[in-house]
Amino acid sequence: MQVLNSFSYASRVTDPRVGDVMEVVSESWLRQTVSRIAVPRNFTAEPERNAEIATWIEQQLQGFGYQTHRQGTYDNIATYPSDAHSSVILIGAHYDSVPGTPGADDNGSAVAAMLACAKAVSPFSAELPVCFVAFNREEEGLLGSRDFVTHFVVPGHMNVREAHILEMVGYRSFQPGSQRLPAGLPIQSPRDAGDFLALVANNGARKLPDELVQCARDYLPEFPVLALKVFLGMERMFPHLLRSDHTPFWEARIPAMMWTDTAEFRNPHYHQTTDTPDTLDYAFCRQIAQLLIARVMTSSTSS
Repeated sequence: MQVLNSFSYASRVTDPRVGDVMEVVSESWLRQTVSRIAVPRNFTAEPERNAEIATWIEQQLQGFGYQTHRQGTYDNIATYPSDAHSSVILIGAHYDSVPGTPGADDNGSAVAAMLACAKAVSPFSAELPVCFVAFNREEEGLLGSRDFVTHFVVPGHMNVREAHILEMVGYRSFQPGSQRLPAGLPIQSPRDAGDFLALVANNGARKLPDELVQCARDYLPEFPVLALKVFLGMERMFPHLLRSDHTPFWEARIPAMMWTDTAEFRNPHYHQTTDTPDTLDYAFCRQIAQLLIARVMTSSTSS
């Protein structure tokens, strides 16, 4: 395993247009979006609220100008790329919650960041090979993303060149010692405060972690980003690395990364009724949405 640190990279010349698009994202919009989503919405336990939030997400994407469709039996919501034959950058986040919990960080923050990216890049959607997917039933065995990969991506309905899966991206702490690591994980974190974005990629992601960390250094030079690169199938030895919707993509050998605030290894409200919108750091969430935008814009123009 290897840990990459954005602060170890040298900044390069940036594209002013990308910076302009990044500025579209606002903390107030993210806060309002999380507050709208943050109701108990488990597929099995709260089906009406689950369906209501699914419809709301679908309406937001359509309002940004995207064509959407419901995929599979669990109501995954996906946009169509502008070019059906292109290889796409997929941005995904699950919208269900643990039963009885509002799930502001898990995973309202991620849905908000995904929607913020979708909104910001929508004026360029005709030239961007990007797809946005809201997965359902992550909290029940990754059922939605497994269905999407197995019955939509693998049969060839979509050619995913890289998938970015957002899993809790709203909680930050500057308190020393606030960041912990999963037991047995053979790494050391360069930071002991939970003030950074963590990226996790396995061997199938190739150079993606390096490119993302460099992108962060270029466009958000003061924002700490750490990327964990996992080699030789070692992720199978650490179940904590396989708990979100990036896993079906890894299993299908599709380059994918998880973006996370590290969940319970930082956030004391993980899977609790206290996972509410007021506990989140929207400046942090904004920076993550901005990094998504920078990746989509720069990857598309350089490919």
